[in-house]
Amino acid sequence: MNATTTRGTLLAALACVLVGGSFTANSVLGDYPYAGGQFLRYGLACLVLVPLAGKGATARLRTLAPRQWVRLALLAAVGMVGFNLAVIAAERTAEPAVPGVFVGCAPVVVAVLVPLLDGRRPQRAVLYGALLVAVGACTVQGWGRTDGAGIAFSVCALAGEVGFAVLAVPVLRPLGPRLLSATVCAVAALESAAAGLLVDGAGWLRRPDAVETSALLWQAVVVTVVGFVCWYMGMQRIGAERATLFSGLIPVTAACTAPLVGTGSYGLAQAAGSALVGLGVALGSGALTRTVSTRGEPGAAREWRSPKQDGDHDRAEAGRQ
Repeated sequence: MNATTTRGTLLAALACVLVGGSFTANSVLGDYPYAGGQFLRYGLACLVLVPLAGKGATARLRTLAPRQWVRLALLAAVGMVGFNLAVIAAERTAEPAVPGVFVGCAPVVVAVLVPLLDGRRPQRAVLYGALLVAVGACTVQGWGRTDGAGIAFSVCALAGEVGFAVLAVPVLRPLGPRLLSATVCAVAALESAAAGLLVDGAGWLRRPDAVETSALLWQAVVVTVVGFVCWYMGMQRIGAERATLFSGLIPVTAACTAPLVGTGSYGLAQAAGSALVGLGVALGSGALTRTVSTRGEPGAAREWRSPKQDGDHDRAEAGRQ
């Protein structure tokens, strides 16, 4: 791997580990209004991210076309607010492992969908790696009881996970990871407030207690601010299909941390699934390849930039930091 690919790999992995570790925080927010919690989480994250967006953020936002703003609204609605709603709705009639299994298939969908939208064929190594990651994620979580509604909402959760990566691809280049994260958090906060007022009325928002406050702060500052920026920085460097491979680390991290709070156990199935996820990530990301050209594979890590544009971008990023 070259330096850019290595950095992208580490950033994507860190983002998914943070998301997997956030399941503990989710477990203490069961009694808090969903829309209100999402509003506080994304609103606070936006306030933290705005000063980090860099110079010229307003000018970059003004250059966006209306269709790009529509894409940002869909990204927030589908990949953030809608994804979390779908998981909660699925778990009303299905065990948590069921939506987890569907979401674990996201790397396969992204490995096929992103290249097709870009007018190229899926890369065989990435696709095989995605299949291993999906099998490993399913092995870690197992399968649980469900019904038709649970499966339907689990499919919606899968669509949200895929949308979080695919919808971001065309707007990542003009905005950059930090401004993109700040913008979608602002949009998601507004969408959450609208949904809360529509569904819950005056009870959509209340003052959280000490435990809920800690959980919301963790989700906002660590999972959203750090996690989102790392995710999009990683995706910028290695491409959406390779970055999504690391979503298999989410159930692995959740399984590893569950015994620490007494909400699960880590056994042989979890160990075997974790090994499959690791193998799939290594295969799909190219870590098993002995020699990688410093220019990268055509249409892989730099799927929307030429090598010259990539170098110009890296120098511009370095100048802003």
